[in-house]
Amino acid sequence: MNAPPKPKVHWVSPLPPAETDIAHYTARILPELADRCDLTLWTDAKTWNKDLEAYCKVRHLDPDLVCPADFAHAGQGPDGPNAIFIHIGNSWVFHSGLLRLARRIPSIIVLHDLAIQEMLFDSILNNLFPIDSYVSAMAQWYGPRGRLLATDVLKRNVRPLDIAKEAPGFEIALDRAAAVVTHTPAAYDAAVTKGGLPVYLLDLPFRPSLYTPPAQRPDNGPLQLMQFGYIGPNRRLTQVLEALAPLRDKIPFQFDIMGNVWDPSLVMRRIDELGLTERVKIHGFVPEPQLDTQLAAAHLVFNLRYPTMGEASGSQLRIWNASAASVVTDHGWYGSLPDETVFKVPLDREAPALRDLLHRIAADRSHCARIGSAGRARLEARHTPARYADGIVHVAAQIVPNAIAALKARVARAMLARNVGSRKLVAETLARRCL
Repeated sequence: MNAPPKPKVHWVSPLPPAETDIAHYTARILPELADRCDLTLWTDAKTWNKDLEAYCKVRHLDPDLVCPADFAHAGQGPDGPNAIFIHIGNSWVFHSGLLRLARRIPSIIVLHDLAIQEMLFDSILNNLFPIDSYVSAMAQWYGPRGRLLATDVLKRNVRPLDIAKEAPGFEIALDRAAAVVTHTPAAYDAAVTKGGLPVYLLDLPFRPSLYTPPAQRPDNGPLQLMQFGYIGPNRRLTQVLEALAPLRDKIPFQFDIMGNVWDPSLVMRRIDELGLTERVKIHGFVPEPQLDTQLAAAHLVFNLRYPTMGEASGSQLRIWNASAASVVTDHGWYGSLPDETVFKVPLDREAPALRDLLHRIAADRSHCARIGSAGRARLEARHTPARYADGIVHVAAQIVPNAIAALKARVARAMLARNVGSRKLVAETLARRCL
């Protein structure tokens, strides 16, 4: 018996060498994904890592001109349904064009962040998203309050981050969505409430190294502390420094910061003010092998987030891969992680809780080894590229019924917006026919 044809998948995403974990995540799953479907990668960047083409075709697109027929004519397999996956994150640099594309053509939206108000605002500032579209979309999804919030943001009365909890903004990417893929329970729950769209929850993938680093770290010498990644204000770096300052003469430690810091001069100034110059070093961006080596030697990695953007953490998966222990904010996806896989600190007691944790670790470093071992086991059980690729192929195979359900949901939302007929009747119809 002949095997059924592989689904046609069009993967619209930032690609390496773009400095975003969404690009790295695509590269991590590429061998398994290309093996399971007729895959084409698409990007609005002018260049990409040519090594990707060993697995599938890579094509450039203009997000304002490409049309469904362009996708339909791509790929190697027979004609059939085309599942277009568009990735939405919170960086205007990488996602402004993809958001415009998502609002034009039917697609499956992969939500990497719920809170995209910063991306929207920066896109407007850089003439990459129309102001009127932003204001009307905020009113569409959040009512009169949404229009007011949009006006306040544009007038700079409030910061985009300040309204993200009340109006995260991800809905603006869903107008033409046929389905939504999420990576956290919170994102799944949020998307399910938005208009009857089919929603899927897949654990964010990471390829475990063939060699499992030992979780045990040296029992002597200074505590090796670390933070890395694309470090914005919500990553709590200045708060970590302030928590560490009172310990500089009590616990020997070395704190290494690797990655892109949002304001290096501000952070360096704060390090000097807190008397931490001899204990803290900013390395900047480093190659992945160096980063993994540093993680494999770290006693504790800071991976705090507040406010969270509703995202899962590729950084956390990399930490688990190194059998390293991390400390996270007890909030959002991070708070939902099993207690045996991470250390958690409450936001309202962040500084004293961090200091208590460091005192515990200094007294008994085996705490870190237990956390690191459990984290590595969870990575291998839940987050492999093969498991994720199977999930994507399942979503792609449902594109026709999902597109029909999404179309009905869109019609029902339009009727509600125009107050056509009984709102109760339309809402009940939407729930019955589209969920």
